Amino acid sequence: MKYYSTNKKVTGVSLQDAVVKGLAEDKGLFMPDTIKTLPQSFFDTIENLSFQEMAYMVADAFFGEDVEAEALKKIVYETLNFDVPLVHVVDNIYSLELFHGPTLAFKDIGGRFMSRLLGYFIQKQNDTKVNVLVATSGDTGSAVANGFLGVEGIHVYVLYPKGLVSTIQECQFTTLGQNITALEVDGTFDDCQALVKSAFMDVELNAKLKLTSANSINVARFLPQSFYYFYAYAQLKKLGKAENLVMCVPSGNFGNITAGLFAKKMGLPVKRFIAANNRNDIFLQYLQTGEYRPRPSVSTIANAMDVGDPSNFARVLDLYNGSHAAISAEISGVSYNDEQIAETLKSCYQETGYLLDPHGAVGYRALIDKLDANETGVFLETAHPSKFLETVENIIGEKVEIPLKLQEFMKGEKKSEPITKDFQSFKSYLMAI
Repeated sequence: MKYYSTNKKVTGVSLQDAVVKGLAEDKGLFMPDTIKTLPQSFFDTIENLSFQEMAYMVADAFFGEDVEAEALKKIVYETLNFDVPLVHVVDNIYSLELFHGPTLAFKDIGGRFMSRLLGYFIQKQNDTKVNVLVATSGDTGSAVANGFLGVEGIHVYVLYPKGLVSTIQECQFTTLGQNITALEVDGTFDDCQALVKSAFMDVELNAKLKLTSANSINVARFLPQSFYYFYAYAQLKKLGKAENLVMCVPSGNFGNITAGLFAKKMGLPVKRFIAANNRNDIFLQYLQTGEYRPRPSVSTIANAMDVGDPSNFARVLDLYNGSHAAISAEISGVSYNDEQIAETLKSCYQETGYLLDPHGAVGYRALIDKLDANETGVFLETAHPSKFLETVENIIGEKVEIPLKLQEFMKGEKKSEPITKDFQSFKSYLMAI
């Protein structure tokens, strides 16, 4: 399979180069030349497959031409050695819990998959050390850091906005050591992302260092996230609830919903998608006006979605050939402020006993407001609520139990290096490593 850039100036790139480079030379994001449609027989029997079996068939459609079958199977099975249960919340609304991996966040799948695929390519070509740059608004950093921890030949630099991630999220990537370095940026997530993108475009840096990204701009990070859309469909099919399926995705950098759109292009029978935003509602504004106008992000209690210029919007545009009408026909948008998010989280807990995290609350609220009577709604519950401990406890007025996995992270010593949002300073830091 060959890959091209969303900016159309780079074409014919191999999977290996797309994964190792992360971003195209023309600053575009890589897209596969074709998106294969899975056979109807796959969907006819999907409910009988294990998560790993199902994911391998999807991964084979993406990567099978470029990765040996046994190696790809090993990568998939090692990535998915945990379950992703579907939880009934209230009436016909379902929560797809994606926080059963090592860091209790949905990005564990993409982080683990990419670490193994990149390791495979490094080993295959006996490459020199690769430096992974990743900007995070919270969960990406922890998932990538833990996915790559101890992987030979790879060093990860996690850039995160000072004071704008939760304490537990910060612990998950600042206490690891080994081949993980945390860089505390005096700025916003958008500033962190700008530093990473600028580094990829700098000729001098790239002449000295082999750089790649583990953000959802990397095809190996976001494509595996399509696995759990297929899993959700399979579980609903078992329940006889798979007709008129609506997937509601809490959306920040738009890698997650883009993976779902890829699944739909591969034949997954999803009726439509809802992109649920906090006050950083750039995509909703696009749907309403037809104009994409990025702006500085604002801080909210759903911090992982505090993105003012979502990178993967370029992929959404490319998927639909730039057609606002086509995008609007399959994706709707909604936006909620902090008060509405908190109200939803509290009322859901009081009325159903189900504890949402702030991001899941955005998705749940969107389905409450936007689901039609004949539709089945699934919202993605992207992280365990205890990762946002102070926020959630203040909203519900009760203590939240912290899972043992997170307690272990909290025992470690924070080790991070402060940097400014100035690119030349960041470049000097990288040139000296």
